Amino acid sequence: MAGADHPDRRVIITQGPGIPRGSFLIRFNMALTPEDVTRIADLARLDLSEGERGDLLAQLNEFFGIVERMRAVDTSGVAPLYTPLSAAQEVHLRLRDDVVSEPDNREANQKSAPAVEGGLFLVPRVIE
Repeated sequence: MAGADHPDRRVIITQGPGIPRGSFLIRFNMALTPEDVTRIADLARLDLSEGERGDLLAQLNEFFGIVERMRAVDTSGVAPLYTPLSAAQEVHLRLRDDVVSEPDNREANQKSAPAVEGGLFLVPRVIE
């Protein structure tokens, strides 16, 4: 996907009512092109017909349109919810203490790995 150099993609930075002083509202116009869909399909190793690519383009652009409409909603002053249920009823979280409950078995778990460095699994590069 091309990014900022694409003519249909705009970044709009504004200040104004509902935006705290010193803050900026950043909006993105995220319309995809047929070339973007072709690139996404290639990366996902999907063999799509022209009709399927057109359908996917429409679906993705519809999805990004929904995201844009959601971003346009002023949520300042709205407390975040950890679950949608908490808006309608009292929800008691059943949280456990954040303590280590198992021993560190990293070395034993990595014995069968073909390549390990610094405690991390090394894998072949798959992204160009």
